[in-house]
Amino acid sequence: MSAIVTHTVAVLALDGVIPYELGIPCEVFGRVLSAEGKPAYCVQVCGERRRVRANTLDLAVPHGLDKLAGADTVIVPGVVDPSQPVSRRVLRAVGAAWTNGARFASICSGAFVLAEAGLLDGHRATTHWLGTAELASRYPAVTVDPDVLFVDEGLVVTSAGASAGMDMCLHLVGRDHGQAAAAYAARLAVAPVRRDGGQAQFIRHAPPPPDGGLAPLLD
Repeated sequence: MSAIVTHTVAVLALDGVIPYELGIPCEVFGRVLSAEGKPAYCVQVCGERRRVRANTLDLAVPHGLDKLAGADTVIVPGVVDPSQPVSRRVLRAVGAAWTNGARFASICSGAFVLAEAGLLDGHRATTHWLGTAELASRYPAVTVDPDVLFVDEGLVVTSAGASAGMDMCLHLVGRDHGQAAAAYAARLAVAPVRRDGGQAQFIRHAPPPPDGGLAPLLD
């Protein structure tokens, strides 16, 4: 008898999706076990098209946008070009899932899709540091924080680029099933169990002093 999974995670694969960021939620949520040792999530990759370009790859997408409406969590990975328009079909599907009570999360430039759908209005959010200024400029109703790994606003969670998406997904697993489940998922991914969401995306280091002396550097 197959296990009954009650929490469905829909991962939205748009044309131009970044493969690494698409794979993160699939691997993290797809390997989490419940306290009974059964799969805790059902992961479904969905898209407007059944074949999308993913940087150097072409990917087959097994599910259509209709799956978003029944999802408990929708993850939007980043795309290479966040300036590309989001189709009305995608926005309608996102809106339907939101109306049905889905939790939304984004990785990297996936935040632009959530912002375009209006889900980030009045909320704090983040994205990859290269895109924070553009996100703030295009969507002034969003409070963009460029100095964090991820922002948890309850039903809307956004993360910075690449590996920050791993931190966010592990954070959501911890929210859903506790830190033991998150720690197990982190071990499988050979990743830190927890990097706090408020950690800076990167640190700007001042160049060493030109005179070669160590005192100013130590200061």
